[in-house]
Amino acid sequence: MVLGVGDSFHLVPRALALCTTGLENYTVPLGLGKWITSVTMTVFYVLLYYVWRLRYKVVGRNGLTAAVYGLAGVRILLCMMPQNQWLSADAPLSWGIFRNIPFALLGLLVIVLFFDSARKHGDKAFRWMWLTIVLSFGFYIPVVLWSGTYPMVGMLMIPKTCAYVWTVLIGYSAMKKECR
Repeated sequence: MVLGVGDSFHLVPRALALCTTGLENYTVPLGLGKWITSVTMTVFYVLLYYVWRLRYKVVGRNGLTAAVYGLAGVRILLCMMPQNQWLSADAPLSWGIFRNIPFALLGLLVIVLFFDSARKHGDKAFRWMWLTIVLSFGFYIPVVLWSGTYPMVGMLMIPKTCAYVWTVLIGYSAMKKECR
């Protein structure tokens, strides 16, 4: 739900732009949408951390929780900085990289947690959760780095979204099975 709502803020203006006068006439709505999506993706990873805690009945680990909130907070703070120039057609690559460093670290942390816990607990339902996150970052990072120079790289957001759908399906399928 978080991802769907967040992504709609940049997908709807993009679809409108492509069906009407073009992307250059939708710079502000697209920039605002990317800004909102950046925050909602961060929230999604915090929620995934809590899925991990619930799934594996993790208690304590306050330092780990602080790290998750710290990385998410830094990411959101960096997203709020005016230097991002979200509403400009010429947003700087450097700020795209800066704001994604804590996000990538948060993702890496969640990857390691799911990889390790699924193996230790023999959790077949969540055995590929870590891979869905690896794939989503594998498709997302090239977009951050090169879509400004090579716009077609932006198409990697489609398989990134598919990886997120797989993430959600893993959780939904496990929940549905366990509620029987």
